[in-house]
Amino acid sequence: MNVNEFDFELPERLIAQTPLADRTSSRLLTLNKTTGEIGHHLFTKLADLLHEGDTLILNDTRVMPARLLGVKSDTGAKVELLLLKQLSGDRWETLAKPGKRLRVGAQLSFGADGSGSPLLQAEIVDVGEQGARVVEFRYEGIFNELLDRLGEMPLPPYIKERLSDRERYQTVYAKHEGSAAAPTAGLHFTKPFLEQLERKGVQVGYITLHVGLGTFRPMSVDTIEEHTMHAEYYELSEETAAMLRSAKARNGRIVAVGTTSARTLETVAARFAYEELRACSGWTDIFIFPGYEFKLVNALLTNFHLPKSTLVMLVSALAGRSAIMQAYKEAVEREYRFFSFGDAMFIY
Repeated sequence: MNVNEFDFELPERLIAQTPLADRTSSRLLTLNKTTGEIGHHLFTKLADLLHEGDTLILNDTRVMPARLLGVKSDTGAKVELLLLKQLSGDRWETLAKPGKRLRVGAQLSFGADGSGSPLLQAEIVDVGEQGARVVEFRYEGIFNELLDRLGEMPLPPYIKERLSDRERYQTVYAKHEGSAAAPTAGLHFTKPFLEQLERKGVQVGYITLHVGLGTFRPMSVDTIEEHTMHAEYYELSEETAAMLRSAKARNGRIVAVGTTSARTLETVAARFAYEELRACSGWTDIFIFPGYEFKLVNALLTNFHLPKSTLVMLVSALAGRSAIMQAYKEAVEREYRFFSFGDAMFIY
């Protein structure tokens, strides 16, 4: 299947640059995956679309302030690192800019203490593809405290505005730090709205998937089948596993919040029969595109994604490519807000 089949025209003005003041005030496009019927609502309509007995699964990863701005120690040239994955100890996989100039052995410095010495130093110890670098950090003190002090939120490159409150790039239920990007479908929820759903009888469970390199890498192949996803770390608790077993046993509806939740659920579904689902963790590089048959996910809440992205392909696997392309066409015509801080879509 050709990647260009998932392309569409998107005016730049529709790319949301800042979050709305009220998380729940975004718009909601609904798509019935059986009939293709499209509806247009406010996000709070989700409370009517979810039913007693539904199981809502959210990704509780927390975004690290993973963007570090510094200099090459020898020349003073500006450099940028985006931390993607802790490999072992103080070794991290990163995206580096300018990648071509950062060869093995390059020394980097970040921040300065009162005497002018850097607070954090790094050495390039390995070179990967497309700007990827493995770095080893040197510092005194606690790394996470230094990162919180020196790091910035790693907003996607299509967001040009500076974020005044970095908690707005976190979900209200973010718990386990480790992501290089937010699971943005969850940004629409507030704690009162989640409590409203639970009072209605909707079960709310959590998984963890730390979003990594795959989020930032564009597809560089012509056909979908040639693409390889980057592995990301996930965890499923026994509490959520029991919730999923119960939902499947009673033929209840499992609703994934975001493509990260969907990919995690389908990863564990490939490991276990539903009645044997149990707590687990590991790395997933699952790539979901049309032709895939979902095993756990019945419905999906998601944002609007980039043209020709793996995420557009995932939602097309759930609802059908033609239905998704029609829904995106209407979203553009009605000027929905796109991407991380944009509006939401509910496929059911």
